[in-house]
Amino acid sequence: MKNPQLTIALVIAFTSNISYPIQLQALPVNNHLSSVKFIPPPPPPDRSAAGSRGGAASRGCDVANQTVTALVPTYQQTLKQGKEADVSITQVWGLTSAEHPSFLFFVPYNTSSIANIEFVLQEETNNKSQTLYRTYLTPPKSPGIISVHFPPNQGSLQVGKMYHWFFKVRVQCDQKQPTKLDYADGWVQRVNQNSTLTEQLKQATPQQKATLYTANGVWYDAIVSLAELRYKNPQNETLLANWTTLLHSVGLEAIANQPLINCCEPILNNKNFSKSQSFLPTVSSSK
Repeated sequence: MKNPQLTIALVIAFTSNISYPIQLQALPVNNHLSSVKFIPPPPPPDRSAAGSRGGAASRGCDVANQTVTALVPTYQQTLKQGKEADVSITQVWGLTSAEHPSFLFFVPYNTSSIANIEFVLQEETNNKSQTLYRTYLTPPKSPGIISVHFPPNQGSLQVGKMYHWFFKVRVQCDQKQPTKLDYADGWVQRVNQNSTLTEQLKQATPQQKATLYTANGVWYDAIVSLAELRYKNPQNETLLANWTTLLHSVGLEAIANQPLINCCEPILNNKNFSKSQSFLPTVSSSK
């Protein structure tokens, strides 16, 4: 699936620093504003956050050439190192203000074709990876957009740090053939929001919260807020228009009409995990 990407050309030296200061600033919000407009923040200024928003298509399944797709922006960045040749990388990255964010993925397969689904979240520090959370998920009964939540009993995201997630779907289109891997991987970074924005979020309606998050470039919180509203109000034309506009702004219009599916609980022996009661845990503003 080919999608437009946010393109940024930078001439910088390679660096291993993958944490840089980003401070969310309060932006004016019209009390009657119902539309959303995503204003992308600058991505990490080096080769970090490289990933793949959409996995390689698994041939043999009748999914119209669709693949697993993460609902995350991509940035095409060109880097230079002195006299060396230009290096082009695709960054799959977004911001959150939540300690325990949710992640959205489009799964184009029926249950009968899915061998298993795995989600992994890793912390990246000084070029070293540490797994914070790994779980297998119950597969959806039909194709659609699912959510994966990072549960509170598995720790929390720290401000300024980068975290690498992996979403893997192993499919078995033909019982006579081995399973094939369809996957996506990308990054999330937690940021602080200032006191003015925090107060705006406290006073905002759910729709206005989505507007504030998009205006501030906080992708994960914005998409989660809007997805939860859409799931609760599937016939609301304004929410559908906002959803379509938001996905179109990051090149994901091809999956804008896919259904939101309430499914996919962790199936590991995670005794302390409590199941959420809605499609997505509600995004709350940082304190």
